[in-house]
Amino acid sequence: MAVDTVYAAVGRKPALLRELVETSISGTDRAVPAEERDYVRRIRAATTAREKLGVYADAVAGIGQRHAPVFLALRDAAATDADCAALRREIAERRAGNMLLLAADLRATGELRADLSDREVADIVWSMNAAEYYVLLVHERGWPSQRFGAWLADAWSRLLLDS
Repeated sequence: MAVDTVYAAVGRKPALLRELVETSISGTDRAVPAEERDYVRRIRAATTAREKLGVYADAVAGIGQRHAPVFLALRDAAATDADCAALRREIAERRAGNMLLLAADLRATGELRADLSDREVADIVWSMNAAEYYVLLVHERGWPSQRFGAWLADAWSRLLLDS
């Protein structure tokens, strides 16, 4: 298929990358708002912080299989395309906002370390759920995706929760 045909159907590179990023996160053929995603509902329904982190880590590992290559393509395109750079910043800020919501949800369990602010909790989770982190351990070091998810849940629990 010709590039111009794709652009005519979807839009220019930033629009195409946005659609790919959104559908890779949802795992469907359409973008699904965060609050409607199954794993977000399961996180909110979980009663303990460890359970919430486990659900999210499992979701990050599953999403990473689809999402990491697309997000890295956006990262690379952002280096030379201002519109792609703006899209990348927008997505990063949205992710950061979603991590603040997660931090508040975790805080409500009473299990978070008292010496960490919600912003610090959000930043830690935000950095470790990045596509680059997934690629380093799964693609470059050969970890199975399931192992990555289990390790991520354990790491977050050790870093963020009261002992």
